[in-house]
This record gives sequence, C-alpha cells and structure tokens, in this order.
Amino acid sequence: MKRAKSLIPYLILLLIAIALNCSAQGNFIKNPIVAGYYADPTIIKDKGTYYIYATIDPWGAEELGVLETKDFKTFTRRHINWPTKKQCTSPTSGDAMVWAPSIRKVNGKFYMYVAVGSEVWAGVSDHPLGPWKNTKADNSPLVTKNDYPQVHNIDPDCFVDSDGQAYLYWGSGYNWVNGHCMAVKLKKDMITFDGKPIDITPPHYFEAPHLVKRKGLYYLMYSYGKAIDGTYQIRYSIGSSPLGPWKEGENDPILSTSADSTTFGPGHHTVFAENGQYYILYHRIHPQKQAYVLRELCIDSLNFDSKGNILKINPSGVVNFTK
Repeated sequence: MKRAKSLIPYLILLLIAIALNCSAQGNFIKNPIVAGYYADPTIIKDKGTYYIYATIDPWGAEELGVLETKDFKTFTRRHINWPTKKQCTSPTSGDAMVWAPSIRKVNGKFYMYVAVGSEVWAGVSDHPLGPWKNTKADNSPLVTKNDYPQVHNIDPDCFVDSDGQAYLYWGSGYNWVNGHCMAVKLKKDMITFDGKPIDITPPHYFEAPHLVKRKGLYYLMYSYGKAIDGTYQIRYSIGSSPLGPWKEGENDPILSTSADSTTFGPGHHTVFAENGQYYILYHRIHPQKQAYVLRELCIDSLNFDSKGNILKINPSGVVNFTK
C-alpha cells in the first residue's frame, strides 16, 4: 500500500505530461493540409479567418479554388464570382485557364492579381469572398500576352512596402528555360503603373516571384526547375530595395525534393506570419501515374539565422501552428 501511495505523485506528473502533449499535438497541422488538388497558393487573413486562393489542378479551371479556415484543419470550399476564364478573356488571350492568384488588402479594399490566358488581370472587392470585379472599366487585362514577348506573363504577386508603396511582380519562361521576373511600382489605384516595368530577374529564377520584407532586407523568393517533376524547388535572393539588385541567398535551394520523395517538386509559395513566426504555404506534387501533374497544399515553418539568411526548410510533414 505504501509503495502504491509513493507512486501517486509520479502518476500525476505522467498524466500532466500526457495532457500537455495532447494539447501541443492539437496545434500540429499535417501535410497536405486539405484534401483535393490545388497549386500556386496565396493567403490572406481577415477578421480572424484565413482565405486561401489557388489554382485548381490539373492545370487550372474555369475558376479559382478558394478555401476558408480558422485553424488549417477544417476547411470550407467557397466559390467567388470573379475571375473566370470567360470573364477574363481578351483578343490576345491564350488557352491557359485561371492560375496563380495574389491577394492584398489596401485601404480597406481587397485587390487580386491573377493569371488567365497567359495574361495578368486585376480585380477588386470589399470582402475576400466578393463580389469581385475587374479593376479596369474596360474589362481588359493589366498585362496582355503580347506585352513582353520574351516573358510568359503569369504568376503575378503584389507587395506593399511599409511606406505604403505597392509593387507588382510577375513572369516565367517558356519550355522550362529563360525565366524572367518583371516588376513595376503601382500608383495609389493599385493598377496604374508608376513608370515602365523592368526586368529584375535574380540568379536561378524561373517563375512564381514572392517578395518578403524582414528587418530592412527584401527577400525575393521564387521557383526554379520544372513544375512537372522533382527538379522544382524554392530559392531566394536578398536586396536592399524592392527592385534589387539581388544577391543569391545562402542555403539555396531552401526547399526541394526530399531524399525519401515524400516532398516531391515543391514550389510556387507564399509566406505569412503569426505571433512572430513565419510560415511558408506551397504546393508539392502528388505521386500518381496520370499524364498530368496533380499538386497538393502544404505548410512548413520558415526560419532565419542571426545574419538574416533563410534556413533550409525541413518538410517534416507536420507543423506546430500557433495563432
């Protein structure tokens, strides 16, 4: 009896440890984060709710995939009225479907930049779920397919600096080579170019630019390799301004196909922060034997060393997410 009583404190400690562990496990998100095949994600948080917008696989659809969540565990699929392939077709449009959105909130309004038909289109709304409309009164694209012949005019991304100045980035290459990254300042209406777009292509760039600012440094992140196989990867370069010049980052590539191929062909990402911790939301290729590629959404932590270099990402399959 005395021996049994002496074990009680240890049993209590064990139960507390189990309870704490279960509580911690409750914050873990498993990859892929949601069922279904999506790619090229962007994310925005509004009034405690996250909205993820993404390409629907295979290779786009008539509309975007839109997912609403508060905890990255339970998702609700939403449908928005714009963009659609039908609404975003111009005399110069190509056959490509609705791809790769970017969303930003500026002065109480939401602005979307999206690729449809290998052209960049811009929309505006008062709410993340719309109704959305083309920001241009004539319903034309912001960048047409023929504006920059050497550039595949897709993968737009908008960055708003701490002084309120907005920038638009976009661009890919053809036949998996010669990627180009275009950039331009935006005026207050978020669609008028302030000057002419310039080519700011950093080292080892192919497509999917995404700009992050941290402690006065600008990180231009992007994808390199082929989006259809295991060569696809995420890289970055650092600059002292939103337009460069750029120096290739340490530890590149920061995310690539893992040794066990659990993470295969990761790329086209976005970055967001919660409680001082950065997270990277990206897609990876789902293993399958079809003639097309299916991709799925994943999240991992994004960390920096003391010198400001981005550390290599270990795609462990789960991330401890704390709001």
